[in-house]
Amino acid sequence: MATVTLTLNGDVRTASVPPETTLLRLLREEFGLTGSKLGCDVGDCGACTVIVDGKSVNSCLMLAVQADGRDVVTIEGLATMSRLHPLQQLFEDKGSLQCGFCGPGVIMSAKALLDENPDPSEQEIRDALAGNLCRCTGYSKMIEAIQAVARDGRGEPAKSAV
Repeated sequence: MATVTLTLNGDVRTASVPPETTLLRLLREEFGLTGSKLGCDVGDCGACTVIVDGKSVNSCLMLAVQADGRDVVTIEGLATMSRLHPLQQLFEDKGSLQCGFCGPGVIMSAKALLDENPDPSEQEIRDALAGNLCRCTGYSKMIEAIQAVARDGRGEPAKSAV
């Protein structure tokens, strides 16, 4: 067994797991965080996307032991019980998702992008979402929601800093 200690959604968490355990299995089975989904299990669909040390990662491809000592954020870490994260709210407001299976991964990829680049071009958004597959929708409404958050988090043009 391997002991893994990480900062998960702001809280330090520890678990003992077999060394071959993926980060996705650790999140879902040891910590009960089921927002990240097991889709393809080979890193092609993006349903398992989480943020590790500020970068989007396919958690089905990362071993849990590789997350030891690192900062991991999942979809559950974005919202509070009383308020959705602006990305989540705008995805809802704009009807960006249908079945929702891909949603957590798409939102986490978008958050990693916006954290790194708060004003991405449409092409940069498309590039950031390239590893996330959605079988229900076109990506237009997702891109609109991400562009709206980039403007100021509410879908309105950012106010002048003057």
